[in-house]
Amino acid sequence: MNGKPGAVQKEAGDLLLEQGKLTEAQLEQVRRRQRRLNLPQHRAIVDLNFASEEDTWRALAASRNLEFADPLAIELKRETLELVPIKFIFHYNLLPMGMDGDCLVLAFSEPPRQMEEGNLRLLLNKRFRIVLATPSAIHAVIKKNFGLGAETIQKLRDERGGSDISQEIVFDVQGKESDSALEATVSAFVDQILQEALRLKATDIHLEPYGNAIRLRYRVDGILETVPVPADMRYLHAAVVSRLKIMAALNIAEKRLPHDGRIAMKTGDEEYDLRVSIMPTKHGEAVCLRILGRQSLFLDLGQLGMEPNQEAVLAQLTQLPQGMVLLTGPTGSGKTTTLYAALAQANNDGRKVITFEDPIEYQLEGTVQIQVRDQIGLTFAAGLRSVLRHDPDVVLVGEIRDYETAEIAVRAAQTGHLVFSTLHTNDSVSAVTRLLEMKIEPYLIASSLVCSISQRLARRICRHCAEPDLAIPDSTREEMAGALGIAVGEVKAWRGRGCVECNQKGHRGRVAIYEFFIPNEVIADLIEPGLRTGDLREAARKLGWRSMREMAWRKVQKGLIPISEQERWTRTIDPAALRNLDVNP
Repeated sequence: MNGKPGAVQKEAGDLLLEQGKLTEAQLEQVRRRQRRLNLPQHRAIVDLNFASEEDTWRALAASRNLEFADPLAIELKRETLELVPIKFIFHYNLLPMGMDGDCLVLAFSEPPRQMEEGNLRLLLNKRFRIVLATPSAIHAVIKKNFGLGAETIQKLRDERGGSDISQEIVFDVQGKESDSALEATVSAFVDQILQEALRLKATDIHLEPYGNAIRLRYRVDGILETVPVPADMRYLHAAVVSRLKIMAALNIAEKRLPHDGRIAMKTGDEEYDLRVSIMPTKHGEAVCLRILGRQSLFLDLGQLGMEPNQEAVLAQLTQLPQGMVLLTGPTGSGKTTTLYAALAQANNDGRKVITFEDPIEYQLEGTVQIQVRDQIGLTFAAGLRSVLRHDPDVVLVGEIRDYETAEIAVRAAQTGHLVFSTLHTNDSVSAVTRLLEMKIEPYLIASSLVCSISQRLARRICRHCAEPDLAIPDSTREEMAGALGIAVGEVKAWRGRGCVECNQKGHRGRVAIYEFFIPNEVIADLIEPGLRTGDLREAARKLGWRSMREMAWRKVQKGLIPISEQERWTRTIDPAALRNLDVNP
């Protein structure tokens, strides 16, 4: 298994270097990380994102003279998986791939040690051959076939000495010795839920009870994905909710009212805040966890995905002595991340920065952050009025919701304060008409609003399986060419084929699309009650404004997002098409 006696065994990094997938400098950095953290070299390579997981594990297999296998490329049947007891699958993190004659083929995520091989031979009483597969592939197959938490259910069955869990399990928090094993089991399952969310880079976790099942979903890259869980997990639901309430310091006895709390957690060097929302439903309490990574605070403007000219404009805006900058977009479009990156740029020892938020999502060093509390009268408007007496230079107002908040923010922007806030509108230009609808005087808008920015988060094409999109419709080619000012023949687009790295989705991560609207004197003269957004948009276009759709085409041309994502976020309904549609057949 380990090559000829006396031969020097090459490591995965050496093979990747020979293949041109690692540089000398990267391999040296890998070796330093390997020594410092006492990691296997292949783990250090993937941690540093220098090579794909598949390339790294192929090299690892070659270095150990083992065959590489992809369990996702084979439709493993249930009878194949049952060739090995489920507890061995979880304990050794392996998958039975089938029989090769009278020899069982086992896929491992790590080359097993000699002692482990010996133990398995005794336990299985079978000959077997070892192949290597990526941890992601093995994890995906196990999750698909057994469900997340299957190991927990199996352990619970073993502890109860039977194969069936027939009644709801209640988590007793009084510290009784008889419940200590159950407490550990429930805690382990909660940890699995959180770890899987972090592995998938999810932003939200939804745990919902129904009559005969529990549904677990993660929001990954803006889309909710259902994660299989064992059917018996519904009997653990109340215990899981109680565990989460304890972690968030909530009242576990109250099951009739909504709860909101917070959990601080850490994994490795990464720290996270979980915003907990618990809602009573007909079949039990539903849980939503929002995952906030504290490291996200340290994004600089260059990491937001703006076009170079947009980044330069925002950098200048953060240094203005006064004025109002508004961010618009739907919930989950990344407005908070952009605001904090702008605040980090504006924050220095010579300026006082105060934020007024609901809720405070991140802690930003060097700023005074205040939490809105409507129930005691600390509203955005009341708080903002008090904040302005605290001698700030830069103010962040979490959201402009009403006339009073809007008026105070606008007047603050005129009196020597730089104000950042968010507003719910469909695009950047509509911020002006929205303020007019709130009854803000036109002259105040014209003199205070220095920039309105609209944004969306689109799913990024996986860089490991990106390929040219050869099926671009002619109408799309023509629209792209017109928007980008290029010849039709120069139009390009890419798509993700789907691979182990992106869990066969073709997407991995997200990139922001920005639309900037900067009013000038021509625009200021147009602002008056009754101003139509269409007229304002037309005037802005003559002055160089570009729509979200046009900015998204640039991301398509650069190979950052596929056409499908561009259409998902910027497609509009053609009124002419609606007129031709028979809505009352």
